[in-house]
Amino acid sequence: MTKKLLLINPRNSYKAGIYHDGDFSVPPMGLGIIAALTDSDWEIEILDESFDVFQAKKADLVGFTGLTSQATRAYELASIYRELNITTVMGGIHASMLPEEALKYVDVVVKGEAEGVWRELLHDFKQGSLRKIYESELQDLYTMPPPRIDLYSSKYAFGSLQTTRGCPMKCDFCSVHTFNGRKYRYRNVAEVVDEYKRIPQKSLYIIDDDFYGYGSKHAQRAKDICRGFIESGIKKEWYTFCSMHLATDAEALQLMAQAGCRMILLGIESEIVEQLVASEKLTNIKVGVQNYEKVYDAFHQAGIAVLGSFIYGLDTDTVQTIRNRTDYFINSGVDCIQPGMLTPLPGTLTYQNLHKSNRINNMDYPKAWEKYTFFNCVIDPVNMSVDEFTELMHAEWDRMFDLKVLKRKYLNTLKATKNPIAAGWALSTNLKYRNTVFEGIREPYDYQKIYLELTSMTLNFSQTGHAV
Repeated sequence: MTKKLLLINPRNSYKAGIYHDGDFSVPPMGLGIIAALTDSDWEIEILDESFDVFQAKKADLVGFTGLTSQATRAYELASIYRELNITTVMGGIHASMLPEEALKYVDVVVKGEAEGVWRELLHDFKQGSLRKIYESELQDLYTMPPPRIDLYSSKYAFGSLQTTRGCPMKCDFCSVHTFNGRKYRYRNVAEVVDEYKRIPQKSLYIIDDDFYGYGSKHAQRAKDICRGFIESGIKKEWYTFCSMHLATDAEALQLMAQAGCRMILLGIESEIVEQLVASEKLTNIKVGVQNYEKVYDAFHQAGIAVLGSFIYGLDTDTVQTIRNRTDYFINSGVDCIQPGMLTPLPGTLTYQNLHKSNRINNMDYPKAWEKYTFFNCVIDPVNMSVDEFTELMHAEWDRMFDLKVLKRKYLNTLKATKNPIAAGWALSTNLKYRNTVFEGIREPYDYQKIYLELTSMTLNFSQTGHAV
């Protein structure tokens, strides 16, 4: 008898956030992989609250994924199904970091990468012998099935693709190395290229922790993937995360650009050496703050825009250093910005330290998790009050996203990259982040209208690049 598996990607209960915006939306790859691991005698449906208004549906088993900011909503939905006596399972990074918490709201927790235990879990479900926790070791990605992209909504602006997992770095504020390990694990290049061909979207997010990686072996593999994209004859525009040392490999940058890379997310975090040392941002320290502009220039010469991630609210931050960080962005070669507040995600050293020192200002869990979006102050800063820091950040967001600044940034990107698509992605990204940080606080920008006004282009917005 066919059973029904319902897989849910919950929204954030507090604010929609950037990844639940239609023009920014990316499929929940984890759920697609779970679907691929599930036998054909199951009927499978993926419900994504990015698009779907939740209604309780009949199912035999309901699975949830979620980042920390989605946990509150996941627990809310799980309670509905538990009242209906339907078994609930939760995986993903938050449940893996806090399995005992998750078990208060769901029946079963998958801790770690689900590929290692999902078939066992389904077998136990059919036998009526489910355990509370299924813990998986890190998996060999050569055996990982491609996600069931046929089950994804057609409304996603971006396709998603993963070529590696793991990061050898151990930044204090990041949980990637805890969840995915500090060793790179590779997917087969041919399978990556085949999946690239099958993805229907023309825009793509490669969700690797570091697409280029560290060492000659990983660098060569990244180049092989780019060559595969090029040789496929299928043109897509994409962005991904890389570290600064990529700037020293001109061949890799040229291949990435030729293969469709239009923007790279760089974890810049701070322009102050002491803050990088305190956060163990080792790659940036090695490159040297004084050489950051050379990094941006190298990317620009390849025709690729730079999306810089910056952290505000580090322990040594003062009113002046925060203002200086915004000044740095405005005057630097960084094309667009992800301006987050320091947020203590479970599984990070930042979380451990702030929890021990009683500096997390709202521990009304699980309700408080919905504010862990990087754009709410959830800690007690060292050198100012929560209200002072919040007011200061609103002022800084106003400065960095002022339309005059964004217009100048766009023109500088266009001049530096000589690539109107890369410049368009950078501009639209700035506009979308402005709307995200001020959601519910300021009137949103009509970013498509502003985009066209600023660029004076005649092409339709969707032809020149989505926001990313």
